[in-house]
Amino acid sequence: MKAIIPAAGLGSRFYPVAKSIPKEMLPIGSKPAIQLIVEEALAAGADEIIIITSPEKPTIMHYFTSAPAWIERGLDKKEAAYSLEELDRISKSVHFVFQRKQLGLGHAVLQAAEEMKGEKEPVLVLLGDALVKSEVPCSCQLVNISREFGNTSVIGLEQVSSEKVSRYGVVGGIPVRENLLKLNQLIEKPSLETAPSNLAIAGRYLLDPCVFAYLSSCCAGHAGEIQLTDAIQQMLKSVPVYGYRYLGTRFDIGNPDGYRETLIASTNCP
Repeated sequence: MKAIIPAAGLGSRFYPVAKSIPKEMLPIGSKPAIQLIVEEALAAGADEIIIITSPEKPTIMHYFTSAPAWIERGLDKKEAAYSLEELDRISKSVHFVFQRKQLGLGHAVLQAAEEMKGEKEPVLVLLGDALVKSEVPCSCQLVNISREFGNTSVIGLEQVSSEKVSRYGVVGGIPVRENLLKLNQLIEKPSLETAPSNLAIAGRYLLDPCVFAYLSSCCAGHAGEIQLTDAIQQMLKSVPVYGYRYLGTRFDIGNPDGYRETLIASTNCP
């Protein structure tokens, strides 16, 4: 299984810090956020991880580059050496693709199309500014649901308040059981009046690789961008797509308030 982590956004809500430090590299404890997301993908069974980044963000690539000299320097400190060796091991599964123009999430995911040629297994998409605290890693939950229904597409959902509906992609569908829907509608950032529910797409996707064909023919949608939700809306007319309200709490590290909440939550973890 392959995983895609879109991380090309320039982090305007974190300016001027993001000019030097990508928001995905902000630390949560001793690790940057993006390493935690990579570890989640690996835990779910991904053996290749494609980070979609920007030429203006070389720090992420540098972080996942093997650094034997750093490991050598840390050998006299057991914990430091272990951390560096662990990162070196993880980095072998990571490679990079550039998104040179910021044309939306769908466009970012589409940059990995060449890497997905011939792929049969569903592909994980984990947003680079979303962390999920849960007993079972969020991506593992999606993989388990997908396997139960024949390796189908599953989108992670969370319930949001009415005033927040217009900030997210929102879904509608037919209940299958508690916390699980078979989707029939996805709308990007709808008004409260047009939203099919208050179940929002929440940073994690497991998608049939045919989504790339739909992305490649997708016209610009909301905000003039190529929207992943629009491609999935077209895809579900041909293949089943489920929505799962996953067990856990999502933290948005893409803005200062969300990052502060993440730090507080991580400090309070046992």
